[in-house]
Amino acid sequence: MHELSITQDVVRTVVEHTEGRTVTGVRLRIGVLAGIVPDAVRFCFDLATQGTTLEGAWLEVTDEPGRGRCRTCGNEFDMPDLLPRCPCGSTDAEVVAGRSLVVTSVEVV
Repeated sequence: MHELSITQDVVRTVVEHTEGRTVTGVRLRIGVLAGIVPDAVRFCFDLATQGTTLEGAWLEVTDEPGRGRCRTCGNEFDMPDLLPRCPCGSTDAEVVAGRSLVVTSVEVV
């Protein structure tokens, strides 16, 4: 499960940026095309925060929808999975949104 190492990286990044302050909450946005299972991140969060300034913090995860841009017609369209199909019928598309994991905010004491 790679979500454990991803969650550990998120915790490490938050710890570095909060400079020793106690963190009470973290908000993440995870793209639906990122290959990351949000429920697995939630499951790993308590384990990854043990012994850190995030121990006991809450975690809120929101989804970032997938978006594609058709290379044939230039149209942008919803892309719920990595099998693109533009409304024009083309499958030649690039992903323009939905592959990221972003810490959108952190609450500290």
